[in-house]
Amino acid sequence: MNAVVILLAGILILIIAYVTYGKWLAGQWGVDPGRKTPAHELEDGMDYCPAKAPVLMGHHFSSIAGAGPINGPIQAAVFGWVPVLLWVLIGGIFFGAVHDFGALFASIRHRGQSIGEVIADSMGTKAKKIFIIFSYLTLLLVVAAFASIVANTFMATYTESGAVDYAASAANSSTAMISILFIVISVIFGFLVYRKNASLGVSTVIGVIAIIICMVIGLNWHPLYLNNKTWMIIVGVYILIASVTPVWILLQPRDYLSSFLLYFMMAVAVVGVIGAGITGNASLDIPAFTGFKDTLMPTGTSLGYMFPALFITIACGAISGFHSLVGSGTTAKQLNSEKDARPIAYGGMLIECALAIISLCAVGYVWKFYSAGELVVPTNVFATGISKMTSTIPFLKGAENVIFSMLVLAVSAFCLTSLDTATRLARYMFQEFWLEPGEEVKSVTGYKKVLTNPYVATIITVVLGIALGMTGYANVWPLFGAANQLLAALGLLAVATWLGKVGKNNKMFLIPMAFMLIVTITSLCLTIKSNFAGILAGVDGVVWCYIRLVISVLLIVLAAVLAVDGIKTLTGQSKKKAKA
Repeated sequence: MNAVVILLAGILILIIAYVTYGKWLAGQWGVDPGRKTPAHELEDGMDYCPAKAPVLMGHHFSSIAGAGPINGPIQAAVFGWVPVLLWVLIGGIFFGAVHDFGALFASIRHRGQSIGEVIADSMGTKAKKIFIIFSYLTLLLVVAAFASIVANTFMATYTESGAVDYAASAANSSTAMISILFIVISVIFGFLVYRKNASLGVSTVIGVIAIIICMVIGLNWHPLYLNNKTWMIIVGVYILIASVTPVWILLQPRDYLSSFLLYFMMAVAVVGVIGAGITGNASLDIPAFTGFKDTLMPTGTSLGYMFPALFITIACGAISGFHSLVGSGTTAKQLNSEKDARPIAYGGMLIECALAIISLCAVGYVWKFYSAGELVVPTNVFATGISKMTSTIPFLKGAENVIFSMLVLAVSAFCLTSLDTATRLARYMFQEFWLEPGEEVKSVTGYKKVLTNPYVATIITVVLGIALGMTGYANVWPLFGAANQLLAALGLLAVATWLGKVGKNNKMFLIPMAFMLIVTITSLCLTIKSNFAGILAGVDGVVWCYIRLVISVLLIVLAAVLAVDGIKTLTGQSKKKAKA
């Protein structure tokens, strides 16, 4: 198959979907550009702060994207390019984009509060508490994982004698230095735009130039060579500060500027694919379909059967529960106008789908190396595939190594962005858990006043997340895929019940919700089976088998409780509507 055909056809379908289906959804739900958003109604200079659409798109896209739409399609490519492409397009248009758009819209109609509050409005406080507990635990796992990834990306390598191996540590030290300089630039950018009213366009040009300068400096001067534990502590201190800092100081400007790295990465990839097509080098070796079970096992471990593995593995490129937390967490509190909701939420998801298609082209181009297990790390697979295609363009023939390094650096930069956002979201969840419907942080007293304090909530979150990152998050991380997709199912359920309550069309949520519930429960049942087998066999790390077994059972129970409550709510709404 030709990579150019896959890419251009996929992008065309996504554009048509945005113009037609996205517009139809906005009309069905009653998106009102004249309505005042929570960012204006509750503006506090801390969390509620109106942001211009390009700036908020930068934050939202940087937070939801990262490495997710790269890793998933590459790993799922063992089933062939047709299943991957179909799930990215169908899942992205009718599942993920609807989920993201709906979560953001529901949140802005609930004072910018989380999906937990949306559930409370239509299903009651019990359902809200259950959802928030689940979401908070999921976010703790995200904080632990990404903190560990960042620390591993920054840490120095040591020789057998315990001395720093400066040659082997140079790349990590460069990444750390560039990341630190990037934070400094972001703070300066935010100060100029939001306090000195500098032109966004001019500031953007200067900011992008500053990013390039940062990269040059970091590649040539990188004096920080620290071990993993030290970086974990530094990262913990950073996210503690960043998560209680007003969004205009760091979050908005950093995510806006970092989005240009992602746009650059995608632009290079598109040029590479089309350029390879022009030079006659865009043919992909990847089979259309390899079978219903992963027998290739390039990483040494089989993904199992295509159902449910395909729909769990490809999350961010099709549908991801984490997106509902971002949309109803930070994005909803910064939305300047309801008219911005469709391009940011629905459009942002479709751009992520495009990145997933690009990733499919990348793995297809280096398929013989990936399928043979010679090249398995998704980031390297992506960077290798795109850089090799780009190098087929005559005037870029000698730039393969440079492009490879730039692509790897661009992907790595988003780990810190997602980490900061996840920590702030977890803080929101922790605070909302203690509040009754209608209560606000500033009005509560007693123990609630202490536990809803943003500094207390953040400290608890960071301590738990960093501690988990230093101990054993990797042992429960395999559950994250199912937990994340279960979160997506519950997000769809929450918006569906709320839309039903206010008399809006919610039918577009029902099939995606049912499908994702079936997918996640099937996946969790398989996890229970495999860990039970591990317990019987007495494998190494049997304690973690017990832990994963218990967690899987609890997740299924959680899903069942909320699903039953949701079905009862939807059925009651349907009967009420029929009588009317």
